[in-house]
Amino acid sequence: MTALTSRTVARLHPAQRDDIGDLITRRPLPGPDLPQVDPFLFLNHHGPQTYPPNNRGLPFGPHPHRGFETVTFILEGELSHADSGGGESIIGPGGVQWMTAGSGLIHAELSPASFKRDGGPMEILQLWVNLPSRLKMTAPNYVGLQAADIPKVALDDGRVTVEAVSGRWAGTEAPIQSLIDIQMAVVA
Repeated sequence: MTALTSRTVARLHPAQRDDIGDLITRRPLPGPDLPQVDPFLFLNHHGPQTYPPNNRGLPFGPHPHRGFETVTFILEGELSHADSGGGESIIGPGGVQWMTAGSGLIHAELSPASFKRDGGPMEILQLWVNLPSRLKMTAPNYVGLQAADIPKVALDDGRVTVEAVSGRWAGTEAPIQSLIDIQMAVVA
């Protein structure tokens, strides 16, 4: 792993509030002063919020994607995924969904029936990662990782924990190897 170097923050770009129905949504990317940071197309922060019992759940019914990847971190709550390529799972807190839309598919990200019935806390981050033109027609793929599937790497004498989602971290292979060599992790 490469040593990290300090950098100075040059400018802050606040997230814009853009609720979707009753889903609290903040969008840091794109924004008024930051249209795109290649290869990242889009970043949404949904929640945190608590849904009451007998709620409608998340509003992302079947819709198409093509030419990019979605990476969804489930911080609280549960997220159900199903797609036309056969990918299907319910991922809980601390888990990640990585979907390569590639040549195209239809998918839905919804709250499981138990969450709609019982309610509870919900918070997710979703990042869209653009694929270069040579990979846009890649076969679709889906990987759902529960928190227990994500290796944890202790660094700095145990003071830092890296939950390795994609790439390689301090000699540990993450469960996902990105098509465009992006390393993603949760650092605590």
